[in-house]
Amino acid sequence: MREVESVVVGAGQAGLSGAYHLRRAGFEPEQDFVVLDHAPQPGGAWQYRWPSLTYGKVHGMHSLPGMELTGADAARPSSEVVGEYFAAYERAFDLRVRRPVDVRTVREGTGGRLLVETSDGAWSTRTLLNATGTWDRPFWPRYPGQELFRGRQLHTAQYAGPEEFAGLRVVVVGGGASGTQHLLELAPYAAATTWVTRRPPVFREGPFDENAGRAAVALVEERVRLGLPPSSVVSVTGLPLNDAVRKGIEDGVLARQPMFDRVVPDGVAWADGREVRADVILWATGFRPAVDHLAPLHLREPGGGIRIDGTRAAADPRIHLVGYGPSASTVGANRAGRAAVRDIVRLLAAAPTAAA
Repeated sequence: MREVESVVVGAGQAGLSGAYHLRRAGFEPEQDFVVLDHAPQPGGAWQYRWPSLTYGKVHGMHSLPGMELTGADAARPSSEVVGEYFAAYERAFDLRVRRPVDVRTVREGTGGRLLVETSDGAWSTRTLLNATGTWDRPFWPRYPGQELFRGRQLHTAQYAGPEEFAGLRVVVVGGGASGTQHLLELAPYAAATTWVTRRPPVFREGPFDENAGRAAVALVEERVRLGLPPSSVVSVTGLPLNDAVRKGIEDGVLARQPMFDRVVPDGVAWADGREVRADVILWATGFRPAVDHLAPLHLREPGGGIRIDGTRAAADPRIHLVGYGPSASTVGANRAGRAAVRDIVRLLAAAPTAAA
């Protein structure tokens, strides 16, 4: 049994930020804390992004604390740019990330400690900084007839680029940034595209300044304070109305249809009798927080989410969730890492003689 003061689960933006601030607070990697990441290489969820999502198309990527991302080629895939940047960051601050390590469960240990069970053995820790993000939990809505569809169904998590849809009729489901990006990419290749969303999309004119950002984050934060599942920040910010989106609207590519009522073998159908034939349904329907490994700790509220105060789980002050809810953006993850470590330092100082 290996003992540390803190275990960081996940080495994406939030996890690396937390590890950096633990380092700054005087904690030594592998001695006082350990970073566990189940991905095969540095880059967090970015390493799984489709190749056509170039760095120039990325909206609002913020540098990690202590080391700027500069001089990146906007034409390169974001997976390569961010992956190389994260790898350099891990080396620069000697974070010694262990990978690939799957964290299977976190449960109550002995002497007030937590037991973290992994594919690389078990760790006993006094605090946990959970930064597992959402990429591993794609959300697939259920609609009548889905299992009867003769074509292909895939999620954004499986999207590899537009070329494989050449000559096909594609229905894209989802009103977020991924859905609009998919449609704009697919249109030149597909025989036809149809965009369906549960709610009419809201396009945002003008710059998204700091005040607007704070207001959007506050709305998401209110949900997690109440113990509700977090909504995405994009759901309250709206979609940026840039030149590509304007052209997509003018060309009819971004002509939104209301959500269909059922899936039929050859497409989708509405209650009024209208049908659209399709070869592919692409579910750009987002992700859910990957927190199932925390289930033994019973942190979930009746509303379905984990109630947090800042980054701290309200039900257990030893546990911090970063990159969750209001800190799911890259800038939010940076701030959350700093705030979590500040609380962890206070907690450890208040109980310096906790038994092993």
